[in-house]
Amino acid sequence: MLDALWLAGALVLILEGLLPLLRPRQWRQVFEQALQLSDGQLRFIGLCSVLAGLLLTAALWR
Repeated sequence: MLDALWLAGALVLILEGLLPLLRPRQWRQVFEQALQLSDGQLRFIGLCSVLAGLLLTAALWR
């Protein structure tokens, strides 16, 4: 189980690093746009991300 968590963390780092590696200008623009969002909007995006991850996990766990 611990190995799976380390693997998941490694995959997150790989995916998170792709945009700044391949498109640094667009990555910077995304963060500039995110700074313009309200706390409520950011929380909603975070909630949607968590729910999508939970749904994917549940679907793949079968």
